[in-house]
Amino acid sequence: MKNFLVKTIANAGALAVAVWLLDKITLTGDSTAKKVWTLILVALVFGLVNFLVKPIVKLLTFPLFLLTLGLFTLIVNALMLLLTSWLADKLDLSFHVEGFWTAVLGGLIISIVSWALHIVLPDED
Repeated sequence: MKNFLVKTIANAGALAVAVWLLDKITLTGDSTAKKVWTLILVALVFGLVNFLVKPIVKLLTFPLFLLTLGLFTLIVNALMLLLTSWLADKLDLSFHVEGFWTAVLGGLIISIVSWALHIVLPDED
């Protein structure tokens, strides 16, 4: 359970950095508390998408991973971020990613920040 909580906090932090750095990734809310709550919920959706959908997409596109020497990971991460944005809209969460190239850059930022946070935060169960 602790590992799940740490990963969710890391995802929320990474998403917050992407929202802060990119104008076309938006998170709106009336108050800071509402924004934090929305960010945590979006981080849960993002984690669920990465847990359920990403392995299937990676398996189906494995030849592209080999052909591009792993650079296709950027595209997969962007698609996972766009799917999260779409699901957030369906769940009435105020998180939106505008455009594919914004999602590519956002996915790159989220990957780097998540990696750094996972180094700092403990991950044992």
